[in-house]
Amino acid sequence: MIQLSTSATSEVLRLKAKTHNTDSKLRISVLSGSCLELSYSLTFDIDAQPGDHIYENAKISILVSSENLFYLDGLILDYSEDMMGGGFRFHNPNALQSCSCGNSFSIQSNQ
Repeated sequence: MIQLSTSATSEVLRLKAKTHNTDSKLRISVLSGSCLELSYSLTFDIDAQPGDHIYENAKISILVSSENLFYLDGLILDYSEDMMGGGFRFHNPNALQSCSCGNSFSIQSNQ
């Protein structure tokens, strides 16, 4: 399961409104190569692909590919603003280590 905090939901809805497409869905992905092993990617997508897992959270549909679910299952996406700026925060129970930027992570190599 993938969850969004109230503040992340508000921010995603704000960004989604800028796309001018009410059918946009939030796609959460994992990319290779970063300061650690993997990094997060957030994009908007119109269509689910075969094998996508779809989660509903408030007014947001969240898409995660089958390949990425291994890394993201249980993720809680948060959003906060502070004096250094705002941004999405990833709380991932599968991450063994996270970078100080919070956008990259590694997992146990035997998984």
